[in-house]
Amino acid sequence: MAEVIEIADPDDPRLDDFRDLSTADRRPDRPGGRGLVIAEGVVVVERLLASPFPVRGFLGVRRRVEALGDLPAPAYVASAEVMAEVVGFHLNRGVLAAADRAVQPSAADIADGAKRLAVLEGVGDHENLGSIFRNAAALGVDGVLLGPGCSDPLYRRSVRVSMGHVLRVPFASLDSWPGGLDMLRAKGFRIVALTPRAGSVGLADAGLRGSRVAVLLGSEGPGLTEEAISSADVAVRIPMADGVDSLNVATAAAVVFYAIA
Repeated sequence: MAEVIEIADPDDPRLDDFRDLSTADRRPDRPGGRGLVIAEGVVVVERLLASPFPVRGFLGVRRRVEALGDLPAPAYVASAEVMAEVVGFHLNRGVLAAADRAVQPSAADIADGAKRLAVLEGVGDHENLGSIFRNAAALGVDGVLLGPGCSDPLYRRSVRVSMGHVLRVPFASLDSWPGGLDMLRAKGFRIVALTPRAGSVGLADAGLRGSRVAVLLGSEGPGLTEEAISSADVAVRIPMADGVDSLNVATAAAVVFYAIA
């Protein structure tokens, strides 16, 4: 069991992995900075512990740290007030963990072992991204591939909103766009673009259940680009009531993920 260390000084340098989480240019989870993975709350920290991400340390109030049991890295115990000074806001969940990033598989490697994939274009909102990962884990999607304009899945808010499932659902960048879709097609995937445009096929009529499918999902607002839709094998829509033209991208993803299971 790792050492549990009482901390009373918010300026203690041993807490630097958790410092200034609300300050954009100093956050330790910035990919261009230290690039750490930050998990919040007992459930998410437990999922981090079960993941391949190497844990560096923990910070929390005593009862939250003790709820985690034996830990593989130093655990710093502090009052809620000291924690708030360190991270920059009051942390309702009571415990944080910091980890280094793990080596991610390639897009081709993920595709090789998958039957259902989500392929994202322009999903820059961290909460939407985290929700898509949570939906993917719940509904049996085997991996997430990130096209241009997507935010970092390991940003703290995405990890939190995903309830830690971003740490277990494989993801990779699809660097060639939309050329990378040809790689998926060559591996037997049917490329399905989700769009509310007229002329797209209704979800129930697209014959997707049971086949090898890669679902293209675009940013909220503009949706998929014309280039992405043109590169798909079929354009599919979720039928909706009059007066509603679209769903939140994470909600739409959940509907489609269920339909292709």
